Amino acid sequence: MKIFSKIIIAVSLSSLFVQCTPTQPPKPPNILFIYTDDQADWGLGRSGNAQIHTPNLDRLASEGAYLPNSFVTTPVCSPARVSLMTSQYASEHNVLDFIPQIGHRLYNPDLEIGLSPESITFPEVLRDAGYRTGLVGKWHVGIWTEDGSKKYHPTNHGYDYFMGLNGGGTSPVDPPLEVDGKMQQFKGLTADILTDYAMEFIRNSDDKPFLLSLHYRAPHAKWLPVADEDWAPYDQLDPEIPNPDFHDLDIEKVKRKMKEYMASISGVDRNIGRVLSLLEAMGIEDETIVIFTSDHGYNMGHNGIEHKGNGYWILNTEIPAQENLAKNSRPNMYDNSLKVPAIIKWPGVTSAGMVIEENMLSLDWYPTVVDMAGAQLPEEQPIRGRSLVPLLKDEQVSWDNNIYAEYSMINYSQSYMRTYRTPEWKLTLDFKDPGRHELYHLSEDPAENHNLINSQSEEVRTVIRTLTDKIHEKMTEINDPLLKGNY
Repeated sequence: MKIFSKIIIAVSLSSLFVQCTPTQPPKPPNILFIYTDDQADWGLGRSGNAQIHTPNLDRLASEGAYLPNSFVTTPVCSPARVSLMTSQYASEHNVLDFIPQIGHRLYNPDLEIGLSPESITFPEVLRDAGYRTGLVGKWHVGIWTEDGSKKYHPTNHGYDYFMGLNGGGTSPVDPPLEVDGKMQQFKGLTADILTDYAMEFIRNSDDKPFLLSLHYRAPHAKWLPVADEDWAPYDQLDPEIPNPDFHDLDIEKVKRKMKEYMASISGVDRNIGRVLSLLEAMGIEDETIVIFTSDHGYNMGHNGIEHKGNGYWILNTEIPAQENLAKNSRPNMYDNSLKVPAIIKWPGVTSAGMVIEENMLSLDWYPTVVDMAGAQLPEEQPIRGRSLVPLLKDEQVSWDNNIYAEYSMINYSQSYMRTYRTPEWKLTLDFKDPGRHELYHLSEDPAENHNLINSQSEEVRTVIRTLTDKIHEKMTEINDPLLKGNY
């Protein structure tokens, strides 16, 4: 009987010990943040573009959440990337236009522009929360040299590891890239090389969760060469173009460039497929959140222009230079410049084929990623975005669908544009030249073909006054330098 009692006591103590032992908190998810350069929202099969070949991204969208109304704060590289990294407008950091790299004809070694290391980026937040962080590819929020200042280097902004471009652009083939702090000359397609190193980073992941920012330089021009398999879908294609009836449009040039641009995107898609296959092969697919988006959009004959916010006319007739505008220059804040593809696959959270219709802004990525990681937002820095997590969890939330965007174009031409966009109306003010103000009734004119700024309709005049007030409110909120008349 004593032996039996001892057994009962031992079992009871054992049960008590198990109940009191603290459980290990679940490991935070890995986060793969894929970021392309110059990819328009229409540059994706899932968007309804039947001409483009993006099977891997389309599959990712079918397995996760697709966000068809994703916008950026600025339609040009460097300021758009500053906003991504800080969840603030780039004017708050005095990064107004793309930062010319060493060797660029606009590069000025005496003019230092970049994101200060004193700012707190979302990779820095995740690194401090225990993540292993890496960036492979394009940074472009400050220039550094191998033997000179490393102030703007990614490793001063929260990344443990960096491999990629030390400027804003490079060739699509045989690029010079930085590896282990040194520049090396590579052979092969740039998208393939960046993917090789991204996959190596993932393979070397340890017990820590990882954040990998994979920033492709494609589909930034120039687009060719690409792999034969990436060109194959377009070899015999006579592409449909968005605006063939636009007056004096150079249709032949638009069609040629459209094919090259889409082929470049297909090269990125093929490489994304390689990375997704690796996650599956390593058995970490269900532990990894995959986010895909781009720094800003792109025009290809839309409204008669090509390029992005610093667009230019693609017409048969050359448009001469004007006051503040270079030859063929067409600064703009069209939706095609501001709108980007966005996909999120979060295993166990997003449902397959989910579509989130709410308007989001690139400011929202920072608080979203921090929220996903279970980390805390910094108190020392204003965060202007909103976490998308409630939307991804299909919770009922009140969501403001209005968008505020900015672009102070100082390279080549000068144009100081501020935009306020509601689901129905969109006003763009150019503080450099009021003659370039624009108003579009988006619900009736989504292609932004009819500028109503000079309409005398009372409804239109009321809309202009209301949205002008909204622009000034946002400018005041972020202490926009234009408020001081610096333009």
